[in-house]
Amino acid sequence: MYIPAHYSEKRLEVLHQLMQEHPLGTLVTLEASGLNANHLPFELIAATPEAPFGTLRAHISRANPLWKNLQSEFEAMLIFQGPSAYITPNWYEEKRISGEEVPTYNYAVVHAHGQLELIHDAQWLLKHLHALSDIHEASQALPWKVDDAPPAFIAKLVRGLVGIEIPIKRLEGKWKVSQKQSAQDKLNMAAGLRATGGDDAVAMAALVSNR
Repeated sequence: MYIPAHYSEKRLEVLHQLMQEHPLGTLVTLEASGLNANHLPFELIAATPEAPFGTLRAHISRANPLWKNLQSEFEAMLIFQGPSAYITPNWYEEKRISGEEVPTYNYAVVHAHGQLELIHDAQWLLKHLHALSDIHEASQALPWKVDDAPPAFIAKLVRGLVGIEIPIKRLEGKWKVSQKQSAQDKLNMAAGLRATGGDDAVAMAALVSNR
């Protein structure tokens, strides 16, 4: 990924926060037929001495040919897309003066790279399903638990899954959020984005204001 220095984000806690807030990652792998992309919700495990950038876990159906076709000698890449928003030239002061402005697009994104390991162990998969559902059910008034389903049903489900674990070897962050613009332009953009409305626009307004 091309990352000009002023758009680079290297703080691990900031990168992890985006990955946790936007856990549906795009997993890109190499197969004999070419590149393959799968979209999966990931569980992020905190950094350890063995995996200083953290570890990502997910699962796929055994019907998904990824686990059979994966060329495991090559690293996988994961893309986590954060807030994004269109930036109109109307928010730039220079547009009113000379008209010499054009549209752009702001976004925050994280790329993670690492060796993908396939997991077939039922206990690992069960622990992962508990953790993943606990994360995503936390905001519910009555959180669903894996144990709410019949044990035989869950056991059958687990048999149909393959786990994925990726110790992160390299982590890149790009926050293109109008860092090079003037203070007045940033104020205009933030106000315009908030007026546009929607979760992404409001989140981008906050990023523009705080950079």
